[in-house]
Amino acid sequence: MIVNIAIDGPAGAGKSTIAKRVANELSYVYVDTGAMYRAMAYYFLEKGISPEVTEQIENACQDADITIDYRNGEQQVFLNGQNVTGFLRTEEVGNMASATSANPKVREKLVALQQKMGAEKSVVMDGRDIGTKVLPDALVKIYLTASARTRAMRRYRELNANGVPCDLDQIEKDIIERDRRDMSRSISPLRQAEDAVLVDSSEMTIDEVVDRILSIYKEKV
Repeated sequence: MIVNIAIDGPAGAGKSTIAKRVANELSYVYVDTGAMYRAMAYYFLEKGISPEVTEQIENACQDADITIDYRNGEQQVFLNGQNVTGFLRTEEVGNMASATSANPKVREKLVALQQKMGAEKSVVMDGRDIGTKVLPDALVKIYLTASARTRAMRRYRELNANGVPCDLDQIEKDIIERDRRDMSRSISPLRQAEDAVLVDSSEMTIDEVVDRILSIYKEKV
């Protein structure tokens, strides 16, 4: 039986980390849809395209071939045959992805690929609209969130650990603004699906969140 698990939530909620762990526990395929949108955003940045120039965004996305492969158990994202995994987690790419992901042409191309993957195999997929748009029939739907300050602190610590200068208050402001954009966009806005289970990770460890989602999964199967 093919089982799909959809994990939605705002930026910095820990979706990718949690989804990877859950997929590993269940031996399912992990699909990081955010990485696919970031790959498209990276493509736009490399071409010097502004997110405000809609026509250029729509024309350029038609030439971007984005695929996912697994090597040594790790997800790798390829853009037109080039492995771009290492370029996708910068703030610049993240902000471009948030600004362009609502474009209908961009979403149409990537959603079709995501739905195809979900139809062919059991997956754990995370993003902004997986349970509401991409996999509306997913057996398990989770809305994973945390306070803006908690999410900013997590990002601050991550950047510091990598030696990247950053400002906690500015990171929090960026997160709040990104939330506003994601929740107010006209196409597939970020929201909790009616049948999704809310999991607030503000005061939870990663292990506790994973255990909570696995318990929800076991109730469904």
